[in-house]
Amino acid sequence: MMIKTRFRASASAWGLLGTICLAPQAAFAQTADAAAESDSGEIVITAQRRAEKSVDVPITVTTLGAEALATANVQNLSDISLVTPSLRFDNQAAFAQPTIRGIGTAVTTSGGGANVGIYVDGFYSPNPLASDFELLNVESIQVLKGPQGTLFGRNTTGGAILVQTSDPSVEPSARFKASYGRFNEARLQGYATYGLSDRIAVDLEGIYRSGDGFVRNIISGSKKDGEYESWSVRAGIKIDVSDAVSVLVRYTHGKVDDPTSLLTNAYLDPVLGATIANFAPPGSFTTKPSEYAGTNPRYFRSKNDNVQATIKADLGFADLASYSQYRTENVDVSQDIDQIATTIFHLGLPVYNKTLSQEFLLTSKPGGPLQWTAGLFYFQNRDTYTTFIDNNVATAGRIRLGGSSTTTKSFAAFTDVTYEVSPSVFITAGGRYSHDQIDDAYYITPFSGVRTPVTQAQSDAVKRGRFTPRVVLRFKPSDQSSLYASFTQGYKAGILDVGGATGNPVKPEKVNAFEVGYKYDDRRLSFETAAFYYDYKDLQVSLFKGNPPSAQIVNAASSEIYGLEGQVRYDLADSFQVNAGAAWTHARYKRFDDAPIYQRCPGIGGCGGGTSFFLLTGTTLRDVTMQRTPSFTGNIGTRYKADLGGGNLVLSSNLYYSSKFFFGPSGIQFPQKGYEVLSLRAQWSDASDRYSVALWGDNVTNNRYVTQVQYNNFGIGSTWSAPVTYGIEFGVKF
Repeated sequence: MMIKTRFRASASAWGLLGTICLAPQAAFAQTADAAAESDSGEIVITAQRRAEKSVDVPITVTTLGAEALATANVQNLSDISLVTPSLRFDNQAAFAQPTIRGIGTAVTTSGGGANVGIYVDGFYSPNPLASDFELLNVESIQVLKGPQGTLFGRNTTGGAILVQTSDPSVEPSARFKASYGRFNEARLQGYATYGLSDRIAVDLEGIYRSGDGFVRNIISGSKKDGEYESWSVRAGIKIDVSDAVSVLVRYTHGKVDDPTSLLTNAYLDPVLGATIANFAPPGSFTTKPSEYAGTNPRYFRSKNDNVQATIKADLGFADLASYSQYRTENVDVSQDIDQIATTIFHLGLPVYNKTLSQEFLLTSKPGGPLQWTAGLFYFQNRDTYTTFIDNNVATAGRIRLGGSSTTTKSFAAFTDVTYEVSPSVFITAGGRYSHDQIDDAYYITPFSGVRTPVTQAQSDAVKRGRFTPRVVLRFKPSDQSSLYASFTQGYKAGILDVGGATGNPVKPEKVNAFEVGYKYDDRRLSFETAAFYYDYKDLQVSLFKGNPPSAQIVNAASSEIYGLEGQVRYDLADSFQVNAGAAWTHARYKRFDDAPIYQRCPGIGGCGGGTSFFLLTGTTLRDVTMQRTPSFTGNIGTRYKADLGGGNLVLSSNLYYSSKFFFGPSGIQFPQKGYEVLSLRAQWSDASDRYSVALWGDNVTNNRYVTQVQYNNFGIGSTWSAPVTYGIEFGVKF
């Protein structure tokens, strides 16, 4: 998979800067991982780690097949938010931070992690810098909503995203796509698979993407400061050792050079006004959507290597799967955080991430009254940050600022059992015991150059075990419908505040979730709805404490979330399908102590030292909207197929809408008003379905909205959505 960082949204600035910046921070194969369509046309998913009909799974799941992804012109993982109600895919600068039903995070620190687990082909991807990637050869994506603490474990308080790609096949095939679009965007993608024998298959896939970007530098007049280039290749070999055992080994390598979303401009707050206008000279900043002001280079560069091995075995009484993974992701970021052309503070942030994981998954055979899943999981992640002042690299080089590092380890055992009490009544019970710890942690106080190890007492404070249960009662009135009520728990693991140069322990977040839902699927009509209630405690937030104040991570908030969600797919005719989804979410901080609130500095010259804002602390907020949580999100898509010119024409569309929400950490600042995004696609394929040509358009109504707010005391910046984009795509299959 190719990492493609978009910096789509930012919620807190760099907490690791401390006092310097004053900023907080299928078919039924039992161990199959894909959503698929059974022989009867029913959708099969693996939300419970075993292949089941979607209508029988007591979890709210948005399942996106290849056609749905193409309809919305989904190119990278974050784009699925346009076709998934209640999901947002925001960022803290380069760090992807998805939110589902109000549960996400704005904290950025070594070992911090996200609240939504991302799994690719069954493998956990923990690094937020690698969580928004280009999609290669994807068969399906499943978005599981609600805590998944039993079957998926730590850091899935909001839910989980499961991405499944194709296995190598002994049947030779290949497909290639080439597209060209506005702003000189070129994209090449190819996949080929071949059988070396009747038991050995290999495949190779790759993707290349480049373009100029849509942003103009008002200082130099350049329209190419946002030039980007990225590529990735993935090779695999699958060996059927016997009729009962198979081994799949994959290697992925990719590089990215993409500054697009680091090209921030000054955020124009409807109450506070332009964030830096009180001290910046005219012409040194801009607030227009396709402009920025810069003199220092900004860049995001990454290199990733990933080796994965999957072993599947039929044991007779059950099916066993083993998932072994080793991955490295090395990233270097250089970005301006004062939002004006005059360089006040330019931050350098190389991050080095290494992950080792091993999971064993045992699942029962289908057909009996007792269906079960059991597993063991081991995870280790080394996360090292280095910070620099990049104000004048050309003459002074990078000036070392500080840094931090953690090694996170987790051990878990879990089981989940469903028993058929009668043909229409089912009871599910499960539990997971996890043990988390952080070793070899240290921080470097800014400018000191001294590596300070975290004390044993601090490390011991986050070394703990946790049990997360799950209980479900399901009633099945017919083969096409299902009613359920569930209780689940989830948690986000405790962390050490090494980014705040204290090493202080921060307790885990905890969520108790209740959900009732109904599902119906007769192949022509698919419908599901759910109501949910969450009690969410000990939220990990970044705020200022101490004298002098520094950005620190503490457990400072509790919240209450409830809402309604539904989605429907209806085949009006064999040639015309409609799908729609909507979610209403009422997410409120019940109590938020020391809520960070930014205040504009008075007078000419700001607060001195080039700063334009100060942070007001000591405020306790109650009953205010949670960060990055619109009350309403929804989408509607259509797909129409007709014969034309001896081939097939497919017309598709997707309209997404989000109501107003707040980027600010306290849930009352930096609003984004409601907006909609419309995507259109027309594709013609010849009668053999070998050749195709497509015209596509994104944001065709040219709606401009803020996609990220980065805030610190030097200035508050924003990035914007791309204007209308369009292009042409050619495809061929062999």
